[in-house]
Amino acid sequence: MGGTVPRPAPGIVPSVTTDSTAAPGPLRWAVWLLRGEAVALGLLAAFLVYQDVTATATDLASALFVTGFAVGGAVVLWLLGAALSRRRSGARAPAIVLQLMLLPVGYYMVQGGLGWLGIPLIALGLLVAGLLVSPPTTRALGVG
Repeated sequence: MGGTVPRPAPGIVPSVTTDSTAAPGPLRWAVWLLRGEAVALGLLAAFLVYQDVTATATDLASALFVTGFAVGGAVVLWLLGAALSRRRSGARAPAIVLQLMLLPVGYYMVQGGLGWLGIPLIALGLLVAGLLVSPPTTRALGVG
């Protein structure tokens, strides 16, 4: 029976296999930007919580709905960034949809006189959507 029993790994730590191919640049940038959006939306949600607690007269149901929407959006953006960093191809389409939703928001901000905020939002949405559909990202996620 010599040679039929596998030898234990030397030392106390077993060997670890790692992904030998690093994520391409566009995918890394998209993940960082999605996480940045999640942090920004989380900060907005924290501000909204503060406003909800300190407001004197408010419609509590509407205030909680808007705050919950901001918290939920931050969580979803963070989870999509995490899934894309693990190369889960199913996270790409929802992330693209969320980025495309920035276009009408930015447009109406520009129309409402907030061009200083609307134009960067439009550019951010187009940039992240472009990074997510770029050929290196598509190859890394195994799509197509």
